[in-house]
Parts: sequence; C-alpha cells; structure tokens
Amino acid sequence: MIHDTLESFAAATPPMRGLIGLDLGTKTIGVALSDRLLNSATALETIKRKKFTLDADRLAELVTQHEVGGLILGLPRNMDGSEGPRAQATRAFALNLTRRQDLTDVPLAFWDERLSTVAAEKALLEADTTRRRRAEVIDAVAAGYILQGALDRLRHLRSA
Repeated sequence: MIHDTLESFAAATPPMRGLIGLDLGTKTIGVALSDRLLNSATALETIKRKKFTLDADRLAELVTQHEVGGLILGLPRNMDGSEGPRAQATRAFALNLTRRQDLTDVPLAFWDERLSTVAAEKALLEADTTRRRRAEVIDAVAAGYILQGALDRLRHLRSA
C-alpha cells in the first residue's frame, strides 16, 4: 500500500524490521537497506534495469531475504517542488509494485530525493573513490541518502 505521509507509513510498518530505500533511474535502481532499529542506511546494490517484471522480482527477493518492513522510494521533484515526468514514472513504478502479490502487504512511501545524487557524488569524491567505482555505486549510495533522510524523519516522529 502506498502511503501519502511518512506518519501513516510509520504506523503501517511492523516493528524490528528494516526498510529498503530506492533511487529509481531509467537504467538502474539504487538499493539501500536500513538496520532493524531504523537508525542507519547502508548502500546495498545497484540493479541494472531490464523490464519491470525482472526488476520487481529482484526487489521482492531483497524484501524477503532481508525481512524488510517497508519501502521508501526517492521521488524526483523539480527544484521548485513540482513534479515532472520522472516523478510520474516513479509513482507509476510504485503503483505497479503494490499490485504484485508478493509485495501487496509491504508499505511504501515516497521521500523527496532532490540533490541526493549530488550528495552521494560529493561523498564518494571525498572518499577518493575512482571514477569507475563511483559509476558502479553512485545509485546505491544515493538510495542510502534517500533512506537516511526518511529514517531521520521517522526518528523525529517517534520522539515527538
């Protein structure tokens, strides 16, 4: 089920289960995983996109393998906050995910991903990562930034 707010998403996620964050691109999907206490996000892998069914199969495998309680998708808004074609494509991808039998019960929410790739690139440059390695991991690291932002907000909601 897709949740409009992080508050309703938090209420729908089971306790002591990690979350997966996704940075959805046209050629790849960056995947990050949180710990079960929802404190930190770690880049997990980059999925080379083929077609929706194969991409969703891999995501479903990861959800099962890591006993994930919910998905956070980066929503690519424009800098003025409006939504363009990429945001619409992300929403369509999310809707298709929720229609799959193996993902129907997995709560899903969106997180504003503006500048997440820029932040990921900066972190990789500061870590003196080679250009080739950066290209391999940038999407997963960006997914980590997206997921960490959502985790920080969830932590704030829990403490309020």
